[in-house]
Amino acid sequence: MYRTHTCGELRISDAGKVITLAGWVQKTRDFGGMTFVDLRDRYGITQLVFNMETDAGQCKLARELGREFVIRATGLVAERSNKNPNMPTGDIEIFVDTLHILNPAETPPFTIEENSDGGDELRMKYRYLDMRRAPLQRNLMLRHRMAQSVRHYLDLRGFIEVETPVMIKSTPEGARDFVVPSRMNQGQFYALPQSPQMFKQLLMVSGYDRYMQIVKCFRDEDLRADRQPEFTQIDCEMAFVEQDDILNTFEGLAKHLFKEILNVEFPGKFAKIPYEQAMTEYGSDKPDLRFGMKITDLTEKVVGCGLSVMAEAEYIGGIVATGCADYSRKQIDDLTEFVKKPQIGAKGLIYVKYNTDGTIKSSVAKFFDAAALRGWAEVTGAKAGNLLLILAGKRDKTLKALGELRLEMGRQLNLMDKNKYIPLWVVDFPLVEWDEETKRFYAIHHPFTAPKPEHIPMLDIDPGKVHANAYDLVINGIEIGGGSIRIHDSGLQKKMFEVLGFTDEQAQYRFGFLMNAFKYGAPPHGGIAFGFDRWVSLFAGLNSIRDVIAFPKNNQGRDVMQDSPGIIDDEQLKELGIRIVTSDK
Repeated sequence: MYRTHTCGELRISDAGKVITLAGWVQKTRDFGGMTFVDLRDRYGITQLVFNMETDAGQCKLARELGREFVIRATGLVAERSNKNPNMPTGDIEIFVDTLHILNPAETPPFTIEENSDGGDELRMKYRYLDMRRAPLQRNLMLRHRMAQSVRHYLDLRGFIEVETPVMIKSTPEGARDFVVPSRMNQGQFYALPQSPQMFKQLLMVSGYDRYMQIVKCFRDEDLRADRQPEFTQIDCEMAFVEQDDILNTFEGLAKHLFKEILNVEFPGKFAKIPYEQAMTEYGSDKPDLRFGMKITDLTEKVVGCGLSVMAEAEYIGGIVATGCADYSRKQIDDLTEFVKKPQIGAKGLIYVKYNTDGTIKSSVAKFFDAAALRGWAEVTGAKAGNLLLILAGKRDKTLKALGELRLEMGRQLNLMDKNKYIPLWVVDFPLVEWDEETKRFYAIHHPFTAPKPEHIPMLDIDPGKVHANAYDLVINGIEIGGGSIRIHDSGLQKKMFEVLGFTDEQAQYRFGFLMNAFKYGAPPHGGIAFGFDRWVSLFAGLNSIRDVIAFPKNNQGRDVMQDSPGIIDDEQLKELGIRIVTSDK
């Protein structure tokens, strides 16, 4: 056999045993008469010792080893004279009597250590080397543990895992589909699923009242730190349930994972915040509650102002940064540039410094006297030493900008403790939103989301005011998952399609098989899907999901390791009935 033990397994209690290890050479150190080799596998590192006096041949062979050589070594476990308390195997070493080079290796393009000297693109190009590093191994083992824990929890509660198709019909509503051409049906295309939404609803119609799947999903959308073109969901559906049944079940899953993986317990119920409150107080539908700094509405406090940006604003709001009255002009200017970024869109930033000596300094001091500025402090709760930051403009846009400013101040003031977790449910989302460009409503979640029962009559009067029977689980400002109670009544589903501007023919073409299934006895049902990659990265203390995915794509959606996507040859295109048309861009 190649090994009797792993490189992270041996302890002082194994001293005196003759063992065999196999793995990769982490590094070698030559001290004349002695050569030391650190041997690594995914379990850890063990020090090997070669002695020129006792076995010159094996010692010379050891000096030929380079980084990442694959070797096998047999020898005696002995207590180390200079122990390394930073290594689990640091109390022992192996005096090698037989060394075999199983495979030599070229010098890797970056160091395979805890902190590598390779940049992101280089490490992604050689991902198979990057995954030898301990941080990546810890992340992928964490992912494995979480997946097993999820399956165990749901299995005990009667959920069954059912695999759903990966090539489906395109139903463009939301993100763009990835499409797959059909050779046997030229001119027609499959789509890769953005989620198994319709299939899990069909499983409820089929009588499988508790479904789960850890499943790949695909969305052709612009990328960022917490997005990949292919990602993994914990996908679940339940029949004969109401909203609280689902929230209780999956709040239980969240608590189970926190306890099993991080040993963190939550004794009480998670907070539950309506969407409108989240937007009004935090400027976000996924508020980070690890710190306060709530938004305060100042619109009514600014009356008869000569400053046009405030006088003409639909909404004026502010946040209070504690202990920041000493912010310099440059720091204020940097914050102003931050809120003026295109993705945030504020026109400018107004500030008021309430100094510890009782004086007040403000960028709008010539428009408001000290009494007015003290009035703002009373409304916002600002005290001596605090900095009040104010934005003005259209209500929704300004609230979102204040939400981004709040998060930026949270980062600057180190208020986002990665070891503190505050989960909450955000509920009562709008059902639909109006798009001015296309002059139609779009579903906030998806077309199968049920409205609140008491709001159903408003679908005919004012759909924009209808609340959805939907919910998101948010942890530390990250949307971990979301779901809804589904529409199970054919008549209500037809009404929803009408609100979304679908003709009967369009609805039948896109979703006919689901609508037809509802005619045969669909139970009340609902579900939720969690971003598994996001959840793992949260538990790993990372800001990006890339390092919890074995083979991720870069920010341009490319796999730089295998250089995909790539072109296909003319013969394949001919078989598919496809001709490439060059864009003018």
